[in-house]
Amino acid sequence: MRRNEWITLNGSWQFCFDDEDKGLKNKYYDGDFENKLNINVPFSYQYPESGIGQTEYHPYIWYKRDFSLTADQLKQNVLLCFNGVDYKCDVWVNGMHVGSHTGGFAPFTCDITPAVKKENTITVRCFDSLDTSVPRGKQSWLNHKFGCWYVPNSGIWQSVWIEFFNKDAIKNLTFTPDIDTCSVSGELSTLYGKCETAKFVITYKGSPVKTQEITLDGKITRFCIKLMELDFVDESFLWSPEHPNLFDVTVEVGISEQRADFVTMRFGMRKISVDDSGNICLNNLKLYQRLILDQGYFEQSGLTPPSAESLKQDILLAKAMGFNGARKHQKLEDPYFYYYADELGFLTWCEMPSAYNFNSKEQTNLITEWQEIVGVAKCFTSVICYVPLNESWGVRKILVDKDQQNFARAMYYITKSQDGSRLVSTNDGWENLTETDIISIHDYAYDGNDFEERYKKDGLDALYPSNRKLMSYGNKYQGQPVLFTEFGGIAMQTENSLDGDWGYNTKAKSNDEFYTRYGNLLHAVNKMWFQGFCYTQLTDVQQEINGLLDKNHKPKFDVEKIKKLTLG
Repeated sequence: MRRNEWITLNGSWQFCFDDEDKGLKNKYYDGDFENKLNINVPFSYQYPESGIGQTEYHPYIWYKRDFSLTADQLKQNVLLCFNGVDYKCDVWVNGMHVGSHTGGFAPFTCDITPAVKKENTITVRCFDSLDTSVPRGKQSWLNHKFGCWYVPNSGIWQSVWIEFFNKDAIKNLTFTPDIDTCSVSGELSTLYGKCETAKFVITYKGSPVKTQEITLDGKITRFCIKLMELDFVDESFLWSPEHPNLFDVTVEVGISEQRADFVTMRFGMRKISVDDSGNICLNNLKLYQRLILDQGYFEQSGLTPPSAESLKQDILLAKAMGFNGARKHQKLEDPYFYYYADELGFLTWCEMPSAYNFNSKEQTNLITEWQEIVGVAKCFTSVICYVPLNESWGVRKILVDKDQQNFARAMYYITKSQDGSRLVSTNDGWENLTETDIISIHDYAYDGNDFEERYKKDGLDALYPSNRKLMSYGNKYQGQPVLFTEFGGIAMQTENSLDGDWGYNTKAKSNDEFYTRYGNLLHAVNKMWFQGFCYTQLTDVQQEINGLLDKNHKPKFDVEKIKKLTLG
């Protein structure tokens, strides 16, 4: 969702560490910082791209920058937008507190109209905790990287910008397609509930499809738009990896026949479902998923992509290697990733970044932020599956603990109630519950020679992949689709490998050895009865050196050869 007029706030900001937490007392938001540095927003101070590159833990940090508005811009309302700030933050404009947010991965906005003038100063205070009941994904909580957990990203780590609107603004807007009824439904919410009408104009490849006006009912209104003008006798209008067709939409909301706000969006007509035979289907046709695990880390910038183009190139390389989608692991990615996934035809899974200490605080943190993440992800056509929990992280006793099982069930039903149009893999990897749309298996075996014998459909309840029980106690396999959602992880032995380098099993000593092992695994998986797989992983990440691409997202192997083996 975008507005036509906006101002980027990315770039150079003033910055300081506040380890003693004296910034509030000294009114940093109303004056100057002590020990000022410069930082390149949106890159975290821990990574070189920020211009700082200090990996030590600092709990409190401050940002400040100036911006100007024109006379015409001051006649409008002003919306300050953040794509991601980790973990808690407060925002001031010209010394006035204008908003706060908790949660490191979901975007948020602040209406800063009452505070702005021609020349302005924005100040942001962030607190990032090492508390393991806080969702953090693959960010280390030990003040150093270890195993497959990495240097954290603190503070502002995604884009910041300003947009403009009139008397009210569209806050959230979703489109859920239904190919069976040739319709799209959704929910439109506004900041203040002042808007009375909304006008939708839908086009397809430049041709008009539908114009519809609806009456708004308070702050949140549900709607349904029939697209019967189109002839859906064939699949020529549907979205798929082979044909990523998209509809463009403009939405204008009004008050007393005056435009209050105007945005553009797009969506694809597609359906993800499970048929009566237990097959995952895309647009009512059986779908085989060839996914790549993508952690979204970059050598110089951590979780922050260096550019939109870098995300596009990752997708193009993954497709060139034979994959039709990615499981974006432990991260809600920059929206440009989903923009290009929608445009290029690339299936995606959306996953909740894990916390690691089961208690009431963790439950609240996970549920609250997950609902925000799902609210964002449901706008992207490419997203076909949600993962609320991964490998029992944060619910370590879920195998036998009824409280943790009930929490996982709650996450499943919260997800389904918020977006019932996608699939849910409740606790991806092992110790699955009955309440899941997918039975997921993680198995980092050296080779796939015994996969066919080990993974028989009638033996899943007694299965122990990776020495963890596939089904939690009290839960039985109910015929759901089964996918290998993590396997492989073949690391390469290089002259520069250090003792700290991390991977699964022994390292391959040559490209030929890698091709042999990769081919063996992919051949074994492809001939099984499963409905897809997710290979670990797309890129090397810091000390984890098992990617098909290196730390700079460049191919380590012959792309055509990998594609042939992937499809094998």
